[in-house]
Parts: sequence; C-alpha cells; structure tokens
Amino acid sequence: MAALEIHQIPVWDDNYVYLAHDAASASTAVIDPAEAETVLKAAEARGWNITHILNTHHHPDHVGGNLEIKQATGCTIVGARSDAGRIPGIDVQVGEGDTYEMGSATAKVFDVPGHTSGHIAYWFEESDALFCGDTLFALGCGRLFEGTAEQMWRSLDKFRALPGTTRVYCAHEYTQANARFAVTVDPENATLAVRVGEIDRLRAEGRPTVPSTIAEELATNPFMRADDDGIAATVGLAGADPVAIFAEVRGRKDRF
Repeated sequence: MAALEIHQIPVWDDNYVYLAHDAASASTAVIDPAEAETVLKAAEARGWNITHILNTHHHPDHVGGNLEIKQATGCTIVGARSDAGRIPGIDVQVGEGDTYEMGSATAKVFDVPGHTSGHIAYWFEESDALFCGDTLFALGCGRLFEGTAEQMWRSLDKFRALPGTTRVYCAHEYTQANARFAVTVDPENATLAVRVGEIDRLRAEGRPTVPSTIAEELATNPFMRADDDGIAATVGLAGADPVAIFAEVRGRKDRF
C-alpha cells in the first residue's frame, strides 16, 4: 500500500492545513481547514477531489472551512465523539482506540485532551504521519485552555510511544518562538542547541520547520521531556513527578 501524499498549506499568519491524498482510492482528506478558499484551490491545482475533512478540535482556526468545503465537495466530516456538538457539519464521530478508513489508508485515533477537552489526533502508521492539531507542536505543546496538566502530559505520553520516524504534522508554525523558550529550561541539551540553529536558518530562508519527527521531539522538546532529570533540576523540581514538572514548564512558557 502506498503512503499518503501530504501537501502542507500555510494559511493566515501561522496556521498549517494539510491535504492527505490516497492515490490508490483517489481519496483526499483535509486536516483542520481554517478556511475554505485556499484549500479548495490547492486541491484543484493538484487534481485532487476532497472526500474527507478530519478535524482534531473545535477551534475556529481548525474548523472554519468545514461547511464551505462540504458544500463544495460533498465530503465527509470526521471529528471527536466527545466534542461532536462543536464540530460544524460532523458526519462521523470517533474516539480513543477507533480506526478510520480514508480510502485505502487507515488512521488510528487518540483522545488527547489538554488544549481542549475534546481534542483528538490521527496517526497513519503506514505513512509515518501524525496529525496532532494543537496538542503537540515542534518544540512545544498547546496551551491548557480546557484541560489539566495531567491530561496533557498523559496525551503527550501517547505520542512518546510512537515510532521515532513518525512525522509530526502540527497545525502552527510556532517553532522559532518555542525554541527560544526551550533553551531556558533545557540549557545543557546540545542536541537542542543544534536544532535551534537549524530552525533559525530555515526561518531566515522563509522555509517551514514543520513537520518534525517524534525522535526530534523526544530529544529536544521540553514538554515531551518532563521526566528528564536535567529539566527537573533547572526548574527546581528535582525528583518531582513528571506531571508537576510539566505543569511548571507549561506555566513558565505561558509567562515567557
């Protein structure tokens, strides 16, 4: 089975929308359409017919294009069972442990609350692709608007168990700002220092820093490393539970 062909669409100031195309079935999913016009034009330019929308959560910059794209294409909208009331036009409700067939491609669904109470993610194992919305960012994670630090740490822990080659298709270009914060809580991490330099180079060239990989995040993302002794010591919580360390790191990023 061929891997999905994934096209990244930058919209607005820092959002990314994705088209995931399964050539075997001629199916194409839009992941988190902030708006419709740019997405429809991108699909048309590639000769791809949009058959699905996969939403990770209900925020307007992730579902704003749902109804217009559905009206234009007749696509099926997939979203969280636990948050169905806030997903415009939802047709199919999914949650933890479910799989969803998008043409010949299969996504495993994770419940990943924290940023919102009903956030989900889609992992296409055969394509090494994770669509994680605003739960995990390159060198960051989402703010805790509706969930707790414990929920978010448990959500990130699900991603920590994925293969290191998994590409992280997050929904925002926040990496450079996240990098400036990451070095304040993980100052001795030589791998992080190298990554920061690469991020600065990419952004200076106007290039995206997304996707990253799970391996990169495990090595350098402080929110994925709340069980690291060095980070714990830096934030004054040596020996503490990872949830407490995560909460401290998240609080510092909120104030950064």
